[in-house]
Amino acid sequence: MSAPFLGVFDSGVGGLTVVHALRKAAPHIPIWYVADQAHVPYGGRPLDEVRGFACGISEALLANATAECVGVVMACNISSAVALPVVQAKYPHVPVLGVVEPGAQAAAKRTRNGRIGVLATEGTVQSGAYRLALRRIAPDYEVYEVACPAFVPIVEAGAEGSEAAREAACLYLHELEAHEVDTVILGCTHYPFLLPLLRRLSPQFVYIDPAEPTAETVGQMLSSLEVLGTPRHRLFTTGDVGAFHAQLERLFPDLLLVSEVKSARWDGDQLVLD
Repeated sequence: MSAPFLGVFDSGVGGLTVVHALRKAAPHIPIWYVADQAHVPYGGRPLDEVRGFACGISEALLANATAECVGVVMACNISSAVALPVVQAKYPHVPVLGVVEPGAQAAAKRTRNGRIGVLATEGTVQSGAYRLALRRIAPDYEVYEVACPAFVPIVEAGAEGSEAAREAACLYLHELEAHEVDTVILGCTHYPFLLPLLRRLSPQFVYIDPAEPTAETVGQMLSSLEVLGTPRHRLFTTGDVGAFHAQLERLFPDLLLVSEVKSARWDGDQLVLD
């Protein structure tokens, strides 16, 4: 059996922001990342459908016959919201983590006025995941969630600097400004790619990227795991491999130097990692 690995997944390239943070927090761990670009974006899909995708990907990683998956990170907010308890219950012996709880914890620590905004996909807003998480942490905090359906397609297309991106960001941020929040959670792993634009338009907010606290938790959890040699990562897409490779060249060229880019495919509700 080959070296153990950490499984990570998202609907597209957004989860690579979590991979980037994980490489800093746990540099010794090989990562297998799945971008389910055949179904991107997840945000506007029925929650039951998203749950099926998330469970199928988790199953493919955790039940892999050629290597040992030592944990799974759902680097996808909507997957974390609707599928995390299901996968945790099925695989109680393996750590399975999401990004919602770490993001909520970080925001609760940073807010000064107890008014927290969440920029997220339609599905994550519909699930109420951040509102529920923050209510458990600090029941008196006020939470304002804004669905941002334009953001994921903009990032997947590499159009973060476009006029369309600016117009969408102005619209979504205006809603949070009206509620006088002081802290904003980026409730989708695609959104950190838009952070320079968001900070330029609304510099008064403290922006929380859940990737960082999530990676810190994973790093502590796997600190005792011994892996020999320099880790070699595997990056899978259920979409077009050439297009995915081009996105990697644009966003994380350093990751390409230590990774294999491979295809994955759905066979019914089963994900096959080629």
